[in-house]
Amino acid sequence: MTFDFNQLFEAAQKMQADATRMREDLARRVVEGDSGGGLVRCSANAAGEILSLTLDSSVAAADSHEKRKLLEDLVVGAVNVALDRGRELARQEMSKLTGGFPVPPGAFG
Repeated sequence: MTFDFNQLFEAAQKMQADATRMREDLARRVVEGDSGGGLVRCSANAAGEILSLTLDSSVAAADSHEKRKLLEDLVVGAVNVALDRGRELARQEMSKLTGGFPVPPGAFG
């Protein structure tokens, strides 16, 4: 059995190009997270960038320390939900690219 390094190299180049296209696609895919029953909403892309943060008017005017602390906790919660959803979407897309074979994070740039 002979091993064709050219074929292996071409397959690796194709996988790298596919991974680049996938990263570009993930940057366009928007996921959302909310907390406090929708009082705070966060939109992010599946590349991990926060795109927007929306505060309900009932919490936006935090006029006390307790309300500010609640608002801060709600913001963190909404952002974390959005980022988790983006990571999960990215994991699913990478799994499609690799045929389910586990690949370490960052293996494709």
